[in-house]
Amino acid sequence: MLRRVVIGILTAAVVLYGGAMAWLVAQETSLIFRASPVLGELRPKTPFEQVTLQAPGGPRQIAFVMRGPSDEATVERPWVIFLHGNASTIASRLNILHYEGLTRLGVNVLAPEYRGYGGVDGVPTEPGIETDAQTAYDYLRRELRADPRRIIIYGWSLGSAVAVDLASHVQEGAVVLEGAPASIVAIGQQQYPYFPIRLLIRNPFESINKIDRIGSPVLFLHSREDAVVPFGEGRRLFDAAPQPKQFVEVSGGHAAIYRVVFAGPLASRFGPFVPSLAYAIAFTLVFWLALRGLARVGWRITI
Repeated sequence: MLRRVVIGILTAAVVLYGGAMAWLVAQETSLIFRASPVLGELRPKTPFEQVTLQAPGGPRQIAFVMRGPSDEATVERPWVIFLHGNASTIASRLNILHYEGLTRLGVNVLAPEYRGYGGVDGVPTEPGIETDAQTAYDYLRRELRADPRRIIIYGWSLGSAVAVDLASHVQEGAVVLEGAPASIVAIGQQQYPYFPIRLLIRNPFESINKIDRIGSPVLFLHSREDAVVPFGEGRRLFDAAPQPKQFVEVSGGHAAIYRVVFAGPLASRFGPFVPSLAYAIAFTLVFWLALRGLARVGWRITI
């Protein structure tokens, strides 16, 4: 009798465990991407253009194009390709704050939408949204004739993994990674420690295996209070990145209005002018790139 009870309990445990693994496999797309299928009604306050992009064999994408203040040097301004995180679209408030802060500094911004997000057809996958980012880069180079030395690839959260992949095989002037995970599969394993996540996951997003192929300066922004992407993940990715690189610790969590903790002479000179995330990231980006020599290709930075 006891043996039958034990066998029954073990059988039920195996069935439940197998069912839980099957659920994780079935829910992977929603757990990782949390795609927002509707674009939403918010739009940048800065003048913008909504354009259509077409990847070979892929869906028709949309993207916002925003330019810095118009003057005779507009065509020479750097371009930022902004790659957003999950559970948002190019029209989400936090993403728009990024665009507006960057354009106020005079850079141009291209913000592409991914398949499965914001009304774009398709289902998001790791290779799929990486292709979408490549399509945006190609559009910037071919249609807008951007000099690759003046292209800054900027990724936030999940978008940072897309940014690392893109930067690992294209030319760019610099890379900015905000709240960047070293490996999505590693985070998944931390969240579900009793399951073989590495064997189950189809979209591992292992930036740590690609970061060493980036040949331009990389700026990391991460908060210790980040409850979505652990601070240690950002440091682990930073440690694996080649020089030149810089890690800036910010505060406020994963999707809050950060205030950059400036160091050294930047703190006393620019700290008072950094009231929000948009300004914090923008100022950090501009001055760090200036120090790293982006001005060598002719971009004049004025305050």
